[in-house]
Amino acid sequence: MMVYGFFADAVVVLHLFWIVFLIFGAFIGRRKAWVKIVHLGGLGFAFMIQFLGWYCPFTYLEVWLRRMQEPDAGYAGSFIIHYIESIVYIELPQNSILVMTCIVAFCSGWLYLRKPGDKNK
Repeated sequence: MMVYGFFADAVVVLHLFWIVFLIFGAFIGRRKAWVKIVHLGGLGFAFMIQFLGWYCPFTYLEVWLRRMQEPDAGYAGSFIIHYIESIVYIELPQNSILVMTCIVAFCSGWLYLRKPGDKNK
């Protein structure tokens, strides 16, 4: 069914937006408390799935939707989704992803702990 492919593509785009939010969310979270809570929770969850060797729930959902669309298809997404997936599911060693997660968390923590008028530090 085409509807499964549409939803699988939507999940991939949502997954990309989630990753971008985890990387840059501290800039918004400094001004909005609810964004800060979601951002810190997301970073905590990112650490948990890294340490436990899990996959993001978006990954499982996308794979399930693709299989529901066409169980035997090698690649069922659109052209644009193909390139978005190459960003979302980048082929890097697990340690590299963990290091990048730590860097994002450190930078976010620095932004959250920095005082608003503190431009020299």
